[in-house]
Amino acid sequence: MTRVGDIVLIFFQEKPISFARIEEIEPDDKRGWYKIKLFILQIPLQCITWILKQEYLNGAEFTMGGNRMRLEKMTCPEEAKFSEIKEKGAFQNRASIPAKVIDFKDPAKKK
Repeated sequence: MTRVGDIVLIFFQEKPISFARIEEIEPDDKRGWYKIKLFILQIPLQCITWILKQEYLNGAEFTMGGNRMRLEKMTCPEEAKFSEIKEKGAFQNRASIPAKVIDFKDPAKKK
């Protein structure tokens, strides 16, 4: 279920066009429909309000001006755990890499 604060990806004719954050969801005068305020995350920043059914908010395809549209809720991708990364050898032995000290107090001073 998509809620206020969720990030959605907006699809236009099956192509992703923009991300948006859901700012408000209010019931519309028409039964079973909702006013959805979306904060479009692209430049220029803007807010739009669409009137949609609950199933459209949850990913069902709908049309707008004869064009196929869809919203897809985004979730943070799973990140590998530190122990899994270490096991795959992603980290080098830092002792084998020579270190260089930079003196920020006197930038003209070179070593």
